[in-house]
Amino acid sequence: MPRLAIIGMGKMGRAVEQLARERGFEVVARLNKGDAITRASLNEADVAVEFTTPRAAPGNIKAAIEAGCPVVVGTTGWHESRASVDALAMEKNGALLVAPNFSPGIAAFGEIVKEAARILKTMPGFDAHIIETHHAAKQDTPSGTAKALEETTAPVWGTNIPVTSVRVGSVPGKHEFLFDAPFEQIRLVHSARDRRVFAEGALHAARWLIGRTGVFSMHDVITQR
Repeated sequence: MPRLAIIGMGKMGRAVEQLARERGFEVVARLNKGDAITRASLNEADVAVEFTTPRAAPGNIKAAIEAGCPVVVGTTGWHESRASVDALAMEKNGALLVAPNFSPGIAAFGEIVKEAARILKTMPGFDAHIIETHHAAKQDTPSGTAKALEETTAPVWGTNIPVTSVRVGSVPGKHEFLFDAPFEQIRLVHSARDRRVFAEGALHAARWLIGRTGVFSMHDVITQR
């Protein structure tokens, strides 16, 4: 049974904890804001998952890497620190997996919208737009998932794709990709109905990361066996 440390006991951290034992993990450490992340506090975990805040994430990740613990990161909004975090993981021969969204469906969704963009870019009159909707407490705008969808689809589409962000209520996550022409519209939508889909995916990624070294994404999890 893999030993799991959870860094950040907010909504996502608690969702991971609730599913962990059912998915064959032993939770050996639960770390909250202000807790030091060390070999001792990680309690010999085989892997850690990090769901905190954009401000806290870079330091948390670096501390886990320094402690020799593979870490799966779902926090978004810390892009400016990404290069230094990746560099430390490589320097320390560590294991790091970062994803803005751990839903298996969103991974497939990304491939679907790229194929739609490839087909429709040759059609007259079509424009593209992304709309992402999340709960009112989400801090980063646009969402990391929307950014990733735009970054991977724009090269296929041939130009940048605008993103509109909506923050309302308690929506776990909804991403819409619109292809609009004067007389018709194609709307592709992925809706997360429960936070547990992200917890499920994070645990799957955590199990996959154990025993590996390098910097990875969910694309690696899906394509590498």
